[in-house]
Amino acid sequence: MKKVALLVLLGAAALLPIKYGVAQERAAALAITVKDHRFEPAELRAPANRPISISVKNADSAPIEFESVSLRVEKVIAPGTSGTVNVRPLAPGRYEFFDDFHQQTRGTLVVQ
Repeated sequence: MKKVALLVLLGAAALLPIKYGVAQERAAALAITVKDHRFEPAELRAPANRPISISVKNADSAPIEFESVSLRVEKVIAPGTSGTVNVRPLAPGRYEFFDDFHQQTRGTLVVQ
C-alpha cells in the first residue's frame, strides 16, 4: 500500500510543472539600454505567442520607470543598474513603452 501511495504522489508531482506552466516555452530574451533619455534600440522585436523577458539597463544618472499600458508592466530602475521586465505571451502587433519619469523617452515592441 505504501508503494502505491508513493507512486501516486510521484505521478502527481511529475504533472505539476505542466499544470502550473513551469514547463512552458522559454521566454524570448530581449535587451534594451536607456542612455541620454533614449531607448537603445528604440524598437524591439519578439515572436508572437511566447513569453518575453526584457532586460532594461539604465545607463543614465537618474532613475527611470519602464512602463507600458498595453503591455501592463511598470518597473523603476535605479541609475547604473538593470532590471528585468517579464511580459506575457502577446498577439502580433505594436506595443508602445516609455519612461514614465521622462515622457519623451519612448520605444516600441513589435511582436510578429
